[in-house]
Amino acid sequence: MALTWPAVSPDTARGEAGKGFVLLEVAVPSLLNITAMGEEEALGVIIGMDPHKRSATIEVVDDRGVVMAKGRFGTDKVGYREMLAEGRRFADRVWAVEGCNGIGKHIAHRLVHDGETVLDVPPKLSAQVRVFATGNGRKTDPVDAHSVAMVALRTPNLVRVEVDDDLVVMGMLADRRDVLGRARTQTINRVHRLLLELFPGGAKQFLSAQQARALIATIKPRDLPGKTRRRLAVELITELETTDRKIKALKKELTALVTARGSTLLQLHGIGPSTAARLLADVGDIHRFADRDRFASWNGTAPLDASSGNQQRHRLSRAGNHRINRALHIMAVVQLRNQTEGRAYFDTRKAGGMPSMMAMRALKRRLSNVVYARMLADQNRRETAGPGGHSGTTLQSSATDLTPHIGSSDKPHPGPANHETRTSTLAAS
Repeated sequence: MALTWPAVSPDTARGEAGKGFVLLEVAVPSLLNITAMGEEEALGVIIGMDPHKRSATIEVVDDRGVVMAKGRFGTDKVGYREMLAEGRRFADRVWAVEGCNGIGKHIAHRLVHDGETVLDVPPKLSAQVRVFATGNGRKTDPVDAHSVAMVALRTPNLVRVEVDDDLVVMGMLADRRDVLGRARTQTINRVHRLLLELFPGGAKQFLSAQQARALIATIKPRDLPGKTRRRLAVELITELETTDRKIKALKKELTALVTARGSTLLQLHGIGPSTAARLLADVGDIHRFADRDRFASWNGTAPLDASSGNQQRHRLSRAGNHRINRALHIMAVVQLRNQTEGRAYFDTRKAGGMPSMMAMRALKRRLSNVVYARMLADQNRRETAGPGGHSGTTLQSSATDLTPHIGSSDKPHPGPANHETRTSTLAAS
């Protein structure tokens, strides 16, 4: 049968074309099987989607990969409502959205809130399908939607998107904390530049807003450029004080959220409120990782096997979640600055002949094990508490991020003996 999707007049279609809304008329085979009793039985379908800010291109395929329909819709209220209505014409549907932790996040969460089942398709997987398909790997919205649908059809264990309001809030606040941190660094750098022109040798390296204000109060330039520099420095110091107040308030709010979640990540040396919130928001359900090696592969701390012949070696992995990798790096740096088991582990590796960079990577791999064990214990405790305790988590992922099956090496580093102290950061590795 022929289907125009959505079913509107050609005049309406032409009017909507300028709004980023395109209608495609395609020939669609019957979506229903006729049983011996004459009853209609619906077939399950996958709706692959290539999302953008203002448009979404979708393609519907059945369980054999046969294209049932395709179309392009706007992501505004009208376009989304029409896309959802047409998608609901298909029974047993599953939406497969590319990049649910990036550009596809806004529409994936809208679908979940409306009761739809949504799978997160990593862009790397859809890119592989597109490259090996006919057409020389041309990248267009319809081709991308088809690739996403094929990935969802053929790939097991894709992450199902589950929206957990607490984790969404943590993720937003952690993003805000990162933005404020970068803004503070830029502001303090500008203050240092002006102070260098006002004072011979400038100010000390680690300068607080209070110290900068006390320093600027000791000078009264008489020339016009000097007065202008001083005025700009005072304005920047005021901005720095405002940023510091916002960071302090965010830290307090994040601490309360992480604690209310029942997480004990803050007890680990080197993890602060923003890092803990980032871990909880991006990881979501820790049970989606089969073991600590899968978790390390996902965050990029598991080394890649680069052996050849009799030469056995591993190299640095640049795959995985870079935000979590950065969090583990900060955790490692903090541990190295203090007399911790992480520092002892690092020194032991170097004493054995390992270069500093490799020892650092080994430490991050061990800390990944520590974080995994702690998050696993916390979530098991929450789930055991049930409705009467802290909020539990479904077996699907509440984090819209890459699938844990990245393909990196799952081999853990050998390490020192475990220690059974509560404050030990390497005990869980």
